[in-house]
This record gives sequence, C-alpha cells and structure tokens, in this order.
Amino acid sequence: MSDTTLWLTILGAGLCTWLLRLSFIELWQWMRVPPLLHRALRYVPPAVLAALVVPALARSGGSIDLSPDNLRLVAGIVAAVVAWFSRSVLLTLAAGMGMLWLLQTVT
Repeated sequence: MSDTTLWLTILGAGLCTWLLRLSFIELWQWMRVPPLLHRALRYVPPAVLAALVVPALARSGGSIDLSPDNLRLVAGIVAAVVAWFSRSVLLTLAAGMGMLWLLQTVT
C-alpha cells in the first residue's frame, strides 16, 4: 500500500465518521423524542464509562480478581466513594491516582 493510498483511506474514514455523527446532530433537532427516551438517553454516558472502567479494575493478570490484593480495584473503589460525595471530577481523579500510587509504593 502506498503512502497516498494510506492517507486517503485515513482521511476517508475520518470524513465518513464525521458525517455520520453530524447527521445525528442535525437530525436530532428536527425529531420529536418522547420524554421517556430523552430521560433514558441521559444514562448512556455513565453506562458506557462503567462498561469501560469496571473490567479494567476487576481484571488482574487476565482473570477476574475481586480480592483486596487487586490494587486497581481498591483505588477504583476509593475514587468511586470520593466521586459520590464530592461530585468533583478533578478530586476523584486525584484521589484514585493518589491511592493507586500509594498502594503501589507501600506494597
């Protein structure tokens, strides 16, 4: 594959992705969405974030590890508690990363 073909493929894929996303943004303003669906869609971002984060925290060494020896899981729980009470993204990140670094240093 030549460099030109590679760059045209990358640019074409990017353009297609952008057009697909733009179409939903533009069509959304003309559509009447039922209130129930509108409320349900508010939960999509937290659900996607949980689907990405929980497996990374619960898996250690290729298998599920829910023991206190799983340092990432412990740090994730601390971050979740901080997030619940503070509602601050910056404080949550700082608490989670700080706890992970502390646990890695101590053990």
